[in-house]
Amino acid sequence: MVSSPGYNRVLLKLSGEALMGEAQYGIDPAVLTRLRNEIQEVVALGIEVAIVVGGGNIWRGATASATGLMERATADYAGMLATIINALALQDALEQADLTVRTQTALPVQAVAEPYIRRRAVRHLEKGRIVIFAAGTGNPFFTTDTAAALRALEIGADVLLMGKNRVDGVYEADPRKVPGARRFERLTYMEAINRRLEVMDSTALSLCMEHGLPIVVFDVLAAGSIPRVVAGDPIGTLVTAEAGAPD
Repeated sequence: MVSSPGYNRVLLKLSGEALMGEAQYGIDPAVLTRLRNEIQEVVALGIEVAIVVGGGNIWRGATASATGLMERATADYAGMLATIINALALQDALEQADLTVRTQTALPVQAVAEPYIRRRAVRHLEKGRIVIFAAGTGNPFFTTDTAAALRALEIGADVLLMGKNRVDGVYEADPRKVPGARRFERLTYMEAINRRLEVMDSTALSLCMEHGLPIVVFDVLAAGSIPRVVAGDPIGTLVTAEAGAPD
């Protein structure tokens, strides 16, 4: 069992691609099981957990728009529905471990989830329930990264945990294309913006910077990574207002 470095409430952003595991599309049940077990371990510490899920394993609005398949706003709304599918799958997996979960959506889908209401979400967290936020911000042209930053600030999270798919932090260049590219252990918001590093989209990063919300970028598919990052282990990349590693 790990111990927390002082976090009371965390927001975990799960990319849709992470839910695919080794598959090319959809949701890998083995990944859901591992995420469930690790989230359960964190909840057992008394830490309040909120989750924002992406939908890239099912649908990408920007890609559909760029290929001319449909108009961007419509494509983005389709992507929001994909995040709801992922949220329901994650909710079910967590409930199989006897965890209490509430899914809230920015788009009304009364038959399967609550509407997003900030005060209700906070109350759920205070009662020890896991809250999953789906459908992004409910607006086209905004990513689920932005939704994660926004929800983290709205609920008063201590940290935003950016769980990536096989990416163990922020690099100075794509390590798959540039062998030997350096991974940063720490960065400031401005360093990430000025270097155009792929922490998250610029709107989300600017929002975190404006309000001083710490970000940890880590590989959520690495075994034990969620409890470790909550415990403050030096994995991934920490992005804060403090000075980062020298060039």
